[in-house]
Amino acid sequence: MTGGPGTAVGRAPWPLYAAGFVTAFGAHSIAAGLGAYTHEQHASLLTLGIVLAVYDGAEVVLKPVFGSLADRIGPRPVLLGGLVAFAVASAAFVVAGNPALVALTRLGQGAAAAAFSPAAGALVARLSPAARQGRAFGGYGAWKGLGYTLGPVLGGVLITVGGFGLLFGVLAGLAVLAAVWAALAVPAVPPLPRERQTVVDLARRLGRASFLGPTATLAAATGALAVGVGFLPVTGAAAGLGPLATGAAVSVLAVCSALVQPWAGRARDAGRLRDRTGMALGLGATAAGLTVAALVPGLGGVLGAAVVIGTGVGLATPLGFAHLAATTPPERLGQTMGAAEVGRELGDAGAPLLVGAVAVASSLGGGLIALAAVVALMGGLVGANRRTAHGEGRS
Repeated sequence: MTGGPGTAVGRAPWPLYAAGFVTAFGAHSIAAGLGAYTHEQHASLLTLGIVLAVYDGAEVVLKPVFGSLADRIGPRPVLLGGLVAFAVASAAFVVAGNPALVALTRLGQGAAAAAFSPAAGALVARLSPAARQGRAFGGYGAWKGLGYTLGPVLGGVLITVGGFGLLFGVLAGLAVLAAVWAALAVPAVPPLPRERQTVVDLARRLGRASFLGPTATLAAATGALAVGVGFLPVTGAAAGLGPLATGAAVSVLAVCSALVQPWAGRARDAGRLRDRTGMALGLGATAAGLTVAALVPGLGGVLGAAVVIGTGVGLATPLGFAHLAATTPPERLGQTMGAAEVGRELGDAGAPLLVGAVAVASSLGGGLIALAAVVALMGGLVGANRRTAHGEGRS
């Protein structure tokens, strides 16, 4: 339902990929330094939880709002405004020089990311011909995945070298660069005429399998990615591995996901891989990787889990995005992408909570097995629902 012969796909995707990287990197880059933050500020665990939650909380609440705004006024101004606001929020922390303002800064960053993230997804869909949707979202998902995975690593380096001021300064610079690039390279995409939509109409559209299936896939894949980044080093350390080995495992996960996503998108565009089949296979592989992490000890288990989880996430993610784009009316792309991004955020937050809660009650291996079961169940449900409804030609 998206794209067309007049789209500027050749020059537009890269600044949109950069925007995807900024929001993902911004979400996770602070994680590596929060332990030092709570120690230096004599903060409680409740304060730590608030600092962690405000960014994602702002995104969950505001992404559907800004997604609808992108449909109303066009996604490009929402993209540019969100990137500028992200840069301003980050730079304000550097100027203030007060570490106690981390939570407030994170809230501002999260609100800004809630604007430009669904707008970027809508632009990827609007500017990509239908025959190249998979490839376009393969690149978009790969760069978001790199941001999620490299955020804690690079964020830790920046905080170690120059404190939170350097981290937020770098985030401000990245947002400015992405905004300037997008302003120069992304063409204006006018809003499309829309029929009046009631709350019942919205609920009916978001309750269809064409939305729930890919959104559940994106949530499960993002959650597994977060668990891989956060818990694979823990399983490695428990097996006696050092930081170098566990850091390598996180890097392997990121590389596998980044390499597989464009391949999966091209296979989808060429008709070699159907959306629901690929999403189910990707989630199945992800569940298998989590199981490996739980049951196979030592370096082989950690690296094997990283490869399989990264491959599964890389297979499922671009197909989820492309299926949403293909089955959504173009005039509602912003709203749909905003709602789907909420699912990703819930998976990003919920999967680590599930693993941690089960680990407290039993063991870390038990937590990983529990998440593997949930991911496998989602994959089975997505794969089983092969009914081809109107507009779901690639199901």
